[in-house]
Amino acid sequence: MAFEPYDLDVLYRLEDSLGGGRQARLVDTTMLYAPRSGGVKRYLSAKRDWLTAHRPKVAHTLVAPGPKDAHDGHGEVSIYAAPLPFADGYRWPVSTASWTDRLIRTPGRAALKAGDRLGVPVVGFCHTDLGALAALHIGEWAEQPVRKRWAAIYRQFDRVVAPSRYMAERLIAAGVEDAVALPLGVDIDTFEPRRADREGLRRRLGLSPDERLLVFAGRPAREKRIDVLVEAVERLGAPYRLLLIGAGAAAPEPSDRVIRMDYTRDPADLAGLLASCDAFVHANDAEPFGLIVLEAMACGLPVVGVDSGGVAESVDASVGALAVRSTGAAMAEAIDGLFQRDLDQLSRAARQRAERRHGWDAVFNTLTGVYADLSGDEAFLGADEVATAH
Repeated sequence: MAFEPYDLDVLYRLEDSLGGGRQARLVDTTMLYAPRSGGVKRYLSAKRDWLTAHRPKVAHTLVAPGPKDAHDGHGEVSIYAAPLPFADGYRWPVSTASWTDRLIRTPGRAALKAGDRLGVPVVGFCHTDLGALAALHIGEWAEQPVRKRWAAIYRQFDRVVAPSRYMAERLIAAGVEDAVALPLGVDIDTFEPRRADREGLRRRLGLSPDERLLVFAGRPAREKRIDVLVEAVERLGAPYRLLLIGAGAAAPEPSDRVIRMDYTRDPADLAGLLASCDAFVHANDAEPFGLIVLEAMACGLPVVGVDSGGVAESVDASVGALAVRSTGAAMAEAIDGLFQRDLDQLSRAARQRAERRHGWDAVFNTLTGVYADLSGDEAFLGADEVATAH
């Protein structure tokens, strides 16, 4: 995922492309951005919208992989990257380096070089544990060398932010001693219970009103552990059904307990689907955070996850249930236990937690405070914070 010299020139020219003057400028760059990507893409889209509304003196630019080198004139820059086979739209810059080298050479390295040339601070936001992914997709032998290089890059940033204590602790254990946890947020106006059409969704899917509809939405990636969810619903049998939105291709085999639905691009449509189900299920035991979990909670869904990783920081007995491990048997037991409880009470508690802890205002006010502290630029602060500073 390395930027070549031409790509660095794109970053270096951002100052000119955004216009003259002393306007504060913020550049986000990531590889986790594709037409069908989920949490990271929605996070960055929400960030752009929030900055436009609440920090109008900050010019924001997003640099991401695409089918060609382009700049839309409105702050989005794409850099050509070849599509990855079987990767659901994700792209990877052409390189002759080894697979392990490609895995660790992220846009962060290009951002560090650009920051050094422009004399501006660079913040590394770590959404992914690359060592864990290397172990899963390549082999356990790859975990340690990848994690070592992963940490070496993050130690070069002026500040390192992780979306959960779990990820911050992984970074600290790898030698990134100043990593801090800043949980993500959720658009509580888009993802909300009033979008529910429970009867309409069941008619659409050909289900009876008394069937218990579990849902998972996400990419069909191996680390999402879709096989565990399928095994769990098979163990449970009637009246449970599992709706996989976007992730159906990862289901191990056809099942009359599992319903597959295509990726839903529009967040409002996704919110309507989530709100119309009975519970959200998530089997990844090493999820860095799990934005989709917050989106489900904001829609009023209780969540069944695994007592490990970032999901365990958002979910407890007051809003759902945690399986002791990521196995079909453990997930089935947790799901069955959930439905023995007051689902209406759990639904209300899930929505309240999303509102109180994870509204975008709280998240982005904290994050822009980090930017202000590093840059010394008050454009990153709200009016109240500027008044307090003076």
